[in-house]
Amino acid sequence: MEKKIGIVIADEMEFLPFLRLVAEHAGQESTSRGRRAAAFTLQKGGRTLSVKGVECGIGKAAAAAATAFLIADDNADIILNVGLSGAIHGVRRGDFVAGESFRECDFDLTAIGRPLGKDAIEADKTLLKLAASLDEMHVGTLGTGDQFLADSVKKDLYQSLFSITAFDMETAAIAQVCARCGVPFCSLRQISDDADDCSADDYTEMNDRAEDDLCRWLISLCDKILDEDALW
Repeated sequence: MEKKIGIVIADEMEFLPFLRLVAEHAGQESTSRGRRAAAFTLQKGGRTLSVKGVECGIGKAAAAAATAFLIADDNADIILNVGLSGAIHGVRRGDFVAGESFRECDFDLTAIGRPLGKDAIEADKTLLKLAASLDEMHVGTLGTGDQFLADSVKKDLYQSLFSITAFDMETAAIAQVCARCGVPFCSLRQISDDADDCSADDYTEMNDRAEDDLCRWLISLCDKILDEDALW
């Protein structure tokens, strides 16, 4: 039995640890619709996971496009995402968060009398259960917008309106594509900064280190997927 997993990763420094993971598992680098990609396989008990990651580029449109291509071109059965996020509420720098739901915070039709943002999209319940069982993993709502959030006032606004735990530039867009296509989705994010006036330096320092922590959680999640009968 085989399942195909697509991994959506925004930028070069977040993708480098994934490339090291691919090398450890004797995988190969490639391209996908002009974007850098790499793939490897995991096997256990007669089950095979074919895992392909794509460096999609930063932002909602880039992430949505990569997700759609992984589903349409590669027949991905599951979509996962890893990356860095700014802390909004209940987490701090260095923590890890599995998204239980995803809110597009900057979708703005307030000029025609509609509330800011979009309704939440839920993570796949089985994937979220597996992700939440990882050691030291927080669970919370992830907010998304096409901006690097470095504004304490806007941070407080998004928390009050949407009750989000962390903020990023991709997850809600990925979730929307997956929901439209009926493909299970889960996201694992590491907190890099506090989404305030000091966030740029904190984010850059952590991003430049290109640490392997998220990929350690990613491989653990894939191992749990191999064991989870509900996903097969």
